[in-house]
Amino acid sequence: MKSQEKVSRRKLYVKVIIFFSSLILFFFNSTAFADDMDAPTAVVVDAHTGKILYGKNPELKLPPASTTKLVTAMVALERLSPGKKITISERAAKTPTVAPRLKEGEIYTVHDLIYLALMRSVNSAAVALAEAVAGSEEDFVKLMNDKAIKIGAKDTKFANASGLPGKEQYTTVYDLTKIMSHALSYPLIREVIQTRVYVIHSEDGKEHFIQNTNQLLWTEDNVIGGKTGYTKRARHCFVSAARIDNRLVYTALLGVPNRDKLWRDTQLLLARAENVLSGKSEPLVQVTNEKPILKASYKRTALSVKKKDVIKTQKKIKGNQDIKAKKVSNKKSKQKRKGNAKVNSQSI
Repeated sequence: MKSQEKVSRRKLYVKVIIFFSSLILFFFNSTAFADDMDAPTAVVVDAHTGKILYGKNPELKLPPASTTKLVTAMVALERLSPGKKITISERAAKTPTVAPRLKEGEIYTVHDLIYLALMRSVNSAAVALAEAVAGSEEDFVKLMNDKAIKIGAKDTKFANASGLPGKEQYTTVYDLTKIMSHALSYPLIREVIQTRVYVIHSEDGKEHFIQNTNQLLWTEDNVIGGKTGYTKRARHCFVSAARIDNRLVYTALLGVPNRDKLWRDTQLLLARAENVLSGKSEPLVQVTNEKPILKASYKRTALSVKKKDVIKTQKKIKGNQDIKAKKVSNKKSKQKRKGNAKVNSQSI
């Protein structure tokens, strides 16, 4: 009997040791994962269940930068037809923005302004859409905030249509995944955010060749699309949709120091999601004491695409996500990147 009791105790001790060892290893790995991420707040969500697969300070409120434009596009498309023509106002033309710069009096369709706003993150395009809907950007913002509440983004508030710095403007990564979820239900938005390059024409024939700011479209086959953002205060932001073994997930990050780390952190989130969905790890939400105090820097890392290298271009197809191939002119054209000197005040 005593021998059996000793064996039972030993087995119990072994089980206890294994349990605590596993527990220590789990927390060590979890903490290490959080330490590996430069983003002060990040999340990846299972689109099917709505559950967080991994989160780091998912309810931390930070400036949204140009991720704002997803809501701008949704509100605009609910009230304007894609073919409607809009004249660029003086205010829209003077809005600080990256190239291409839209000039007062130029006329573009809603369809093309959506492309400019979401693909290239042109702030003046967002303002033009806002004015066309509500008469003024201020009145349009009220519609944006109503939309945020309607879709459950309770910790989000907008001050303008572009994402430029504004008083009382914030969101959370968790709210951004809700915004992305609803944005994908708009065929045009879904089409735009997964388009790499595009050519825009004003009514008078002015041509703009634009490239998507989302570098992952070139490097990650599983990424459906996303929206970037940057201001000096907000730092680098990104919300995206991707598929992992035919499972849709949403990722979101705010306050990342630079673009390289933005892509790296998104890839870490996708790797974490894959581990959870495959049963290799458990879902985890971490709350840290980290404060976003690092100084932001802007570095363009997106692949450079020249117009002469583009073989595929767009042909308008309503409700169709595929853009048919069409040969483009071989005329040489270099896309000059302007606005770098003013990038700290821009939202891209």
